[in-house]
Amino acid sequence: MTHEVEDQPSFDSDKISARIRATLPSLSPAAAKVARLVLEQPEVITRSTVLDIKAVTGVSEATIVRAARSMGFDGYPQLRLALAAASGGRPGPQALTGNVSQDDPVDVVVGKLAGATQQALRETAAHLDPQALEAVADAIVGARRIICFGIAASGLVADDFQQKLTRAGFICHCPTDIHLAVTEAALLQQGDVAVVVSHSGETREALQVLEVAAGAGAVTVVLTGSEQSSLATRADQLLIAAGHERGLRPGALSSRIGQLFVVDCLFVSVAQKTFDTASASIQLTRQTIEAMYDGLGR
Repeated sequence: MTHEVEDQPSFDSDKISARIRATLPSLSPAAAKVARLVLEQPEVITRSTVLDIKAVTGVSEATIVRAARSMGFDGYPQLRLALAAASGGRPGPQALTGNVSQDDPVDVVVGKLAGATQQALRETAAHLDPQALEAVADAIVGARRIICFGIAASGLVADDFQQKLTRAGFICHCPTDIHLAVTEAALLQQGDVAVVVSHSGETREALQVLEVAAGAGAVTVVLTGSEQSSLATRADQLLIAAGHERGLRPGALSSRIGQLFVVDCLFVSVAQKTFDTASASIQLTRQTIEAMYDGLGR
């Protein structure tokens, strides 16, 4: 489906990258080649025709056009124009944001990881929907009970959010055992909230928890990197976190940074809405922990 001119993505490189990364998992292998070229070498797109891109990627002209439309543009010329406008019509400087290779010295590794982290944060901020964020915050404020769930690296993000909410006085659990997670999801009620974290949006256990929570009447929230994933299409509220993982950079790196950033934004929004009670709870828990250590002769 094409868009009218006024619906074209804005000429902002971070917004373009965030949109493409969120779409990438749903693209065909051929269209994904075009999308990766846009992400990794946008300067090639700005100076190339469709025939040039066909020669570089080995895909058909029709696939290139379909790929551009899947990214939110009317066609390849509009994609090329947006990339050129985002870079001021000039190829950008070579940045240390590529994948870490086996032979990279430590200073290069540090530069690459720092660049990738900054890029993940910029793209996540560009793609994050403020209305969805506020809707999730409102749901959490009104919930009797909240559960957070994720597997592996996504589980660390879910646990981080659970700890923040607990310190602020909310009844929030983060079960790590799938049987316990499904049990807690089944016990949720209308108006409760289930927050499920999965970068791919296809984790089987995460889908199970989401479906059980939805069946119980809870508001379901998905934090993912793919807006067309199975989890994303089933959620009541969707929050997108950017992150690009290839080679030696596993999913525990840049995608986790984007997810933690979204969690921080969400928690701050919740704290703003419950400032008096949240502040009192955080102060009380801080004093309790300090008193515990004082009693141990710290």
